[in-house]
Amino acid sequence: MLPLPKWMGRPFKHDRRAIVDAILYVVRTGCAWRYLPVDFPPWQTVYGHFTQFNARGTTERILDELRGQVRIAEGRDPEPSAGIIDSQSVKGADTVGADSRGYDAGKKINGRKRFIVTDTLGLLVVVCVMAASWQDRDGAKTTLLSAYLATPIQHVFADQGFAGKLVDWAASRLRMTLEIVRKPAEQHGFAVHPRRWVVERSLAWLTAHRRLARDYERDPEVSEHMIRWAAIGGMLNRVARGGPAVRQARYVIDSPGQP
Repeated sequence: MLPLPKWMGRPFKHDRRAIVDAILYVVRTGCAWRYLPVDFPPWQTVYGHFTQFNARGTTERILDELRGQVRIAEGRDPEPSAGIIDSQSVKGADTVGADSRGYDAGKKINGRKRFIVTDTLGLLVVVCVMAASWQDRDGAKTTLLSAYLATPIQHVFADQGFAGKLVDWAASRLRMTLEIVRKPAEQHGFAVHPRRWVVERSLAWLTAHRRLARDYERDPEVSEHMIRWAAIGGMLNRVARGGPAVRQARYVIDSPGQP
């Protein structure tokens, strides 16, 4: 799904597999582009391909393809019909401009807030990065709209921070059911909430990548691409461990008209 090599002019010097490995290395280890080990192509080449992949929408297409393969291997339809939304506030580095950062009074964090929608398996569907000062009910509108345009999701689970007018807005504008999963009245201490724990686990998977432990990107859109690449790396691991089931899923996607 990567752009094909040029058929005229100077051929590519570096293999595209090495380019993708270098991008995933930066996301996982959190190093700066200039500090890429010498085993990888030059950082200027890697960063140039990273920019081209994101500008052409290649990153989103790879994410959708891998998500479909994993879902079919799990016995699901390629496209999800239900999702889970949640947000996460992270500190912003000094490279984050004042125009795209804010203060989350609830979490006492100065930085940015990530809104993600996952399917019921915890696989990333869409992500939106905003200033941390955005309220969950307001920032979720852009995220839910992106999920509505990208997938046939019609039912979304959320925590109590998304309750209120957002439920009516999603029903009237998007024809989408936003179900609030509330904390049981008899609960004392920590407990795993049905449906909600899936997206919280996905956020934990993402922040295990050092590049995402703090927001370093000046442009929020680049932060979104970094999150997508982290999700791609996680799905690649699941595909690699899937064996024959995932290979069968890949055949079904490539040949939808076949039995």
